[in-house]
Amino acid sequence: MFLTISTTGTPERPATDLGYLLHKHPDKAQTFSTAHGTAHVFYPEATAERCTAALLLEVDPVALVRRGKGKGKGRGGAPDAALAQYVNDRPYAASSLLSVAMTTVFKSALNGACRALPERAGEALPLRIEVPALPARGGAELVHRLFAPLGWTHVEAVAVPLDERFPEWGDSRYVRLVLEGELRLADALRQLYVLLPVLDDAKHYWVAPDEVDKLLRAGEGWLARHPEQRLITSRYLSRRGGLTRQAMERLELVRLAESDDLEVESVDNAVDETTDTEEKPVPLAERRRDAILEALRAAGASRVLDLGCGQGQLLQALLKDVRFTEIVGVDVSMRALTVAARRLKLDRMGEQQAGRITLRQGALTYTDKRLKGYDAAVLSEVIEHLDLPRLPALEYAVFGSARPRTVLVTTPNVEYNVRWETLPAGHVRHGDHRFEWTREEFRDWAGQVAGRHGYAVAFVPVGPDDPEVGPPTQMAVFTMTTAPGTTKEEKAA
Repeated sequence: MFLTISTTGTPERPATDLGYLLHKHPDKAQTFSTAHGTAHVFYPEATAERCTAALLLEVDPVALVRRGKGKGKGRGGAPDAALAQYVNDRPYAASSLLSVAMTTVFKSALNGACRALPERAGEALPLRIEVPALPARGGAELVHRLFAPLGWTHVEAVAVPLDERFPEWGDSRYVRLVLEGELRLADALRQLYVLLPVLDDAKHYWVAPDEVDKLLRAGEGWLARHPEQRLITSRYLSRRGGLTRQAMERLELVRLAESDDLEVESVDNAVDETTDTEEKPVPLAERRRDAILEALRAAGASRVLDLGCGQGQLLQALLKDVRFTEIVGVDVSMRALTVAARRLKLDRMGEQQAGRITLRQGALTYTDKRLKGYDAAVLSEVIEHLDLPRLPALEYAVFGSARPRTVLVTTPNVEYNVRWETLPAGHVRHGDHRFEWTREEFRDWAGQVAGRHGYAVAFVPVGPDDPEVGPPTQMAVFTMTTAPGTTKEEKAA
């Protein structure tokens, strides 16, 4: 089982930097033990102009059978099936065995970490990756469908004949894979980690629920928008329906978050035609944040959750007010949280200030014990990004499980859309909005939520309150009236 990674360079930026990124010295051949064999890393070539790292995995078929996931388990007692446990393609064809070996041998590179050359780890490199024998259930066409959307400029999948001496026998299900393009090394390795077992359509180990988390971590930045997302997810999770549905739901939340980071400014902050001498209006996004801060202060909140925090605009405003002593930003998108960390300058923040802010990855449609016990939670321009059937899950996660004393929910008022000259009639404010409610619809939903979970609710207009169509943004302020654990739903749970 063999894989090579090559790159080119210059005297100023030598190709041998690949050794730093992989944390494997080009002048050494290194050996690593894995659960099913031995992995070797060596460099067939290592010059400033070109460097190639090779990963060779020697699989122990006996160890594979003893762990219970060999190819063919001899069910039914057939001699050929029993023999298939020991005579199979596992030692030779790239599969989940190679993916697992990569996590053992190239763990730091997969995480994009490199202390020696951190700037190189974040750069796209000219890469060439070769896998001589890759099982491809779906053939070369599927290989192209999986890798072509990921930024590779050249994807080559050449079918391996069953026997070169007898071409009439046709091709095997294996291909020789060549990938070329400029990508970050970490991105390339993560893609291989996911797609090797997907193409093989098999895994050598039992797929447990934690595989969903592994898939989302490795697929961050590319899987949520991949056109073959469903096929990739299903095959990676060994076609386990429940896990596949869970992963698809979380990927949909990631896609929505990454589309605009849950902070739609394009319509809210449309260019105003006032002259330089006229006073320009305050952007709606800023008015919304001011209204949220005012409501939090009125509620006496000091420990605040920003659920669906996006790129951290509200978090930044909360940090400026010392009365908010503990601030937690939660978002499903690690990309959004990374941007938020940069916006807040967390790496340069003083110890006392940094102690007030925490960023966490999490899906708002799942309960999270870490979110319990806070004074207030904010859902600012979040609910309209969910499909309506998913709203009850978010409702229970926030109002039924986390149960902060105060909950603020803002959402667009669809009635106001007629006042946006740049918004075509009948369109929502952003393509990722699954719905936009009228004032009556929002009040009806909020009233039912309050009644089910022991809250009172009041409504606050945000932005100019038009006498005919109302404000551009509507905000509901939920205040707990029933002690935790006393609602009918909580007693039933």
